[in-house]
Amino acid sequence: MKLLLISNSASPGESYLEKPLQDIKRFLGAVTDNIIFIPFAGVTVEYDAYTAKVNNALAAIGVKVTGIHTCSNPIEAVMKASAIFVGGGNTFMLTKMMQQMGLIQAIRERVLAGVPYIGWSAGSNVTCPTICTTNDMPIVEPESFRAFNLVPFQINPHYLDAHPDGHGGETREQRILEYIKANPHMYVAGLREGSRLWVEGEKIELLGERTMRLFKYGEEIKELSHEDDIRFLLAR
Repeated sequence: MKLLLISNSASPGESYLEKPLQDIKRFLGAVTDNIIFIPFAGVTVEYDAYTAKVNNALAAIGVKVTGIHTCSNPIEAVMKASAIFVGGGNTFMLTKMMQQMGLIQAIRERVLAGVPYIGWSAGSNVTCPTICTTNDMPIVEPESFRAFNLVPFQINPHYLDAHPDGHGGETREQRILEYIKANPHMYVAGLREGSRLWVEGEKIELLGERTMRLFKYGEEIKELSHEDDIRFLLAR
């Protein structure tokens, strides 16, 4: 199984997919086409425009994707794909659309068979057992919160440490502490902007300059860097 799980598509001052672009190239190796892109998280952008935006970013490394919305048989397209990309946006909409189209099981089957998977933001959320650690508003109701269950831990992309002045609501840390109190068996990886996780077989590596914040009920919160061994996160 090969996964490249990206926290965000771009940070302020960067072009789209700029920071992870060379990792994407290295991750894909010789695969440059017959790649399916799932654009359903993009609620406020047309699927064609979203796919074009991704292709514009990937052109620099000679990679091209096909939006699954253009495929007459989406499940067949997934089953024949050389790689699968899942873009960011609203995780609830993404999950609902994939459930309705029968893509959850199809994508999971292909990725477990070794087809490379790249996702950012919502696309990284859905590789977890559930989407319960997304930051998104539930604008639609999916059939369930269950997702691909490719990794046995939860990801919180765009993890923020800050508590804005004058804001009386919970911090991101408080929200995650609520989650682990209700789900004490589960790790949650707070993946900061500009960070990504590379999973290959039984190996997992944190990429990027920033540390990852790791939560588990009953344990002290940890700050882990790219130098730390985080293979324990893959234990089921």
